[in-house]
Amino acid sequence: MNKQRKYNVIAVCVIATVILLDQLLKIWVKTHLALGECVPVLGNWFNLHFVENEGMAFGISLGQNFGKLMLSLLRIALVVLLCWYTHRLIKRERMDGLTLAVFCLVIAGALGNIIDSLFYGLVFSASTPFAAATLFPEGGGYAPFFYGRVVDMFYLKLFPIPDKFPLWGGSYFFPAIFNIADACITVGIFLMIIFNKRIFKQIEAPQEAKEPAPETEENLIQDK
Repeated sequence: MNKQRKYNVIAVCVIATVILLDQLLKIWVKTHLALGECVPVLGNWFNLHFVENEGMAFGISLGQNFGKLMLSLLRIALVVLLCWYTHRLIKRERMDGLTLAVFCLVIAGALGNIIDSLFYGLVFSASTPFAAATLFPEGGGYAPFFYGRVVDMFYLKLFPIPDKFPLWGGSYFFPAIFNIADACITVGIFLMIIFNKRIFKQIEAPQEAKEPAPETEENLIQDK
């Protein structure tokens, strides 16, 4: 197996594995927990806390219907661009293992949340604080195509934040609730920032090979 084919296979496997794990957990949470329900996993500091959001990673909102539609379209455009660019780098042999991991994490994370936004409104009933949702309900889903809500569940209560601290005072660190897809995007972006010199050095266009000088009579005499 040549290097290009190897990297393409690795990229597909990594992205598919992350999406599968992300979706399996989201489906389990959606069909087993009521909205807002919190289940301790490791003591008091790591919980599964089921919430849904209309917008970006970590529950950040971007307006109502129009903002959500624009965000979904932006995510799709970003994924298409990153997939094309990753394939281009592999084809031109400008890819290494770290750069491939960064791109795969961001692509997989974006795709994981895109699936929620596009399809969850069609295939799930609405989650409520009193009952878990059902998959493929008889009366149809809770929202049209493109308007599903993203499922979040990881809630870390590592240590309390002092009340006087701006914005998050009185809550716990880490205050945001997130999912596997959010974590992949965040890790990918952090790696890109930390190793930016190495990653962007790989992305630089290779120098074109210089064409050999024409065989003039003077060059032939010098070669002799």
